[in-house]
Amino acid sequence: MPPKFDPTAVHEVYLRAVGGEVGATSTLAPKIGPLGLSPKKIGDDIAKATGDWKGLRITVKLVIQNRQAKVEIVPSASSQIIKCLKEPPRDRKKVKHVKHNGNITM
Repeated sequence: MPPKFDPTAVHEVYLRAVGGEVGATSTLAPKIGPLGLSPKKIGDDIAKATGDWKGLRITVKLVIQNRQAKVEIVPSASSQIIKCLKEPPRDRKKVKHVKHNGNITM
């Protein structure tokens, strides 16, 4: 029998998600299911927290303690640059091979 689950332990789970979209629960389930969390609820929380990054793939850090998950965004350099260019959100399924151009002040 596996050892008992410690509810006070802090678990960190990193995953890549598309900003503003609910990811597939089938990809979330193996990562957070053993921790006793609902993949559908976590997917909704991720979509709500990543609303500012609509259409961009970003890394999300889930801090899980006491069966409660906090969503933190860990943006990569490329997603920060694309966000600074203030490009409109694009449909990933229809628009491919986008050339990014513009000026960024440092």
